[in-house]
Amino acid sequence: MARKKHEDQAEAAGAERAPEVASEERGSSERAYQSALRPATFGDYVGQKEVIENLRISVAAARQQGWPLDHFLFAGPPGLGKTTLAHVIAAELGAKLHMTSGPAIDHKGMLASLLTGLGERDVLFIDEIHRLHPVVEENLYPAMEDFRFDLFIGDGPHAKAVTMQLPPFTLLGATTRMGLLSAPLLERFGFHWQLRYYELDDMTHIVTRSARLLELAIDADGAREVARRARGTPRIANRLLRRVRDFAAIEGDGSIERGIAAHALDQLRVDDQGLDALDRAYLTVVVDRFDGGPVGIDAIAASLSEDRGTLEDVVEPFLLQAGFVARTPRGRIATMAAFHHLGRAAPDKTPSGGGTQGRLF
Repeated sequence: MARKKHEDQAEAAGAERAPEVASEERGSSERAYQSALRPATFGDYVGQKEVIENLRISVAAARQQGWPLDHFLFAGPPGLGKTTLAHVIAAELGAKLHMTSGPAIDHKGMLASLLTGLGERDVLFIDEIHRLHPVVEENLYPAMEDFRFDLFIGDGPHAKAVTMQLPPFTLLGATTRMGLLSAPLLERFGFHWQLRYYELDDMTHIVTRSARLLELAIDADGAREVARRARGTPRIANRLLRRVRDFAAIEGDGSIERGIAAHALDQLRVDDQGLDALDRAYLTVVVDRFDGGPVGIDAIAASLSEDRGTLEDVVEPFLLQAGFVARTPRGRIATMAAFHHLGRAAPDKTPSGGGTQGRLF
């Protein structure tokens, strides 16, 4: 995906080593980095207060009463902590966590292998659960409701149905596109939790905590500068912190203060609103090429030579949340904030003015 490509290029900047070796080390380093910063308990988790408080009660009740925790679904844009919540819930329950993803369960046998490998009150986490194959999804229903799995042995008239009883377990699902989940699957979750972008104060707390765990010197203004440009997303904040650390080590004295943080992020083309090059390209196309809209997502994707799914799943959620873009039945429209952010003159809204809004009537 485009944003992933930009992040990989930023991670490789200044690294003088063979590309294939750098790629392997970067993947291993990224996993270790995220694992080191991941909260282990509800007490360590920052933000999403309403979700955390409700989960804390459900987990405490399940642990105290000895019953399996209900199945829960977490929805929201990438990087907001869905996988982290699965780790925290399993740790708080004292249960073993089994992790997989929707595309990885490509046939019924794979699902049977996963389910029969679960222990009593274990936690099964399925990321991108909206991408489950329909046949796999249908076989998941009795497992979620009755803790059983129906397996057919043989073919044709000689096929024999075998019902396998499963131990009580908890299924945690994560999705970036809850609208793509079927109604039967949604109904089998005890509750759907929608994760929101984080407030600036929470983001600053996360950056400060991550810096402490990484043993980095950072002041309050430096942490806030990184947090302000992280799009309300902890994963992005941690990545930006690592890039700022590099600049602080080479161009400063190793400590992160507001000046070095701003300089580093400017060099990485992350502006003061958290928009990167792809975000600004999206807004520029809508504002300059289509006069602010309305314009369809396919036209924007074609103009940017980007995949429609990339724009809908990665770019648009934050632009909508930040108020730079609005969705209408006629297409996407750039708001006044987008014009001002790009330094463009706002269009005339009057019917006689010849501006974008005037031409709609």
